[in-house]
Amino acid sequence: MLRPPAFILLALAGLTALLSPAVPALLRYGTLPHKAEGPINLVLAGMDVDYDWKAPVWPYPAKPLDFKTRTDTLMLAQIRPGGQINLLSIPRDTWVDIGGYGWGKINSANKHAAETSPDDPEAGPRALMTTVQKLTGVPVDGYLFLSLSAVRDLTNAAGGVTVDVPQRMKYDDNAGHLHIDLQPGPQNLTGEQAEGFLRFRHDGMSDIGRVGRQQAFIGALSNKLRSPLNWWRLPGAAGAINRNTKSGLTRTQVGELLGAVLNGPKISALTLPGSFGQGGTWVADRPALRQLVQQHFRDPSDPRNQTISVVNLAAPAGSAARLKSRLEASGYASVNIAEEPRHETTTTISGTGANRVRQTLGFGSVSNEAPTAGAETTIRLGSDTPPN
Repeated sequence: MLRPPAFILLALAGLTALLSPAVPALLRYGTLPHKAEGPINLVLAGMDVDYDWKAPVWPYPAKPLDFKTRTDTLMLAQIRPGGQINLLSIPRDTWVDIGGYGWGKINSANKHAAETSPDDPEAGPRALMTTVQKLTGVPVDGYLFLSLSAVRDLTNAAGGVTVDVPQRMKYDDNAGHLHIDLQPGPQNLTGEQAEGFLRFRHDGMSDIGRVGRQQAFIGALSNKLRSPLNWWRLPGAAGAINRNTKSGLTRTQVGELLGAVLNGPKISALTLPGSFGQGGTWVADRPALRQLVQQHFRDPSDPRNQTISVVNLAAPAGSAARLKSRLEASGYASVNIAEEPRHETTTTISGTGANRVRQTLGFGSVSNEAPTAGAETTIRLGSDTPPN
């Protein structure tokens, strides 16, 4: 029989080997789970493959992944502190106004911005987040981009994912290295099969059919990884995600996400309401979308959904207008400028969203003053207001 110290060392060695795939993910952020004050809204995007069409060989090889391509899969995810996750699938052909580029399919937002600003690695993600925020009216806090390989690696790390294939799926694209051959019925898909299941678009429903399969796949994968019988697969799954992602998440956000997930994620999957338009586009039903967002994505405690007033009491001229623009760029939907008699003072924030607005500003102090008429939170700018 092993003595206790030797047994402990052996157990630690085995645990280290088991967790090794997840170590890069843990080291990448260096954070621990903790509870968020409110929901976190993220853009989740699976990247399209960019092939080298000028290569001297065929099938054409894929270019090295740089996360500057079009998006193949797109979702708005709201993760709440209690573990509730609301997913809004946005079809890749959704017709939107991409700021600075005009109208086009939403899957081109990342690529347009990346090509226009090649020296800015965040130009593409920023454009995509802004476009999703403008489309839905939901403030976006960050993004997570996944390579195409993420589906394969994550599915294989989970030991396959069982889904009900709704119909015969047969499609071959030699140039695009895509070969799909699935029979209808319940089956445990390998990573390569799962990729085909999610990318298939030849069922008469195009991208809308894909959205339904994406939601079914995510639900099946989540259920499998949540099972106590599969706890040992989690490190491999974490490693698969880490190897295949680009993220704009902060350490604080990652800790908050971990804290929410540990509460036991409960997923609700929704689809952007709309109808088919010209050229195979998807046109959002704006009234239905507003109703969906109000029901599933509005957090009354989030000041970005409140009416905010800005009052300039002792700051330089134009400070209120500059702050209004800054808040709107950060996702605050209703910001107005109010008037009060000027006098010497420092910046104060009062009202129901004061603490979280203070975090956004990075200056000022929380006050018990009453907000201005019609506002839920009021910022009164004083002489300590930064110049920009």
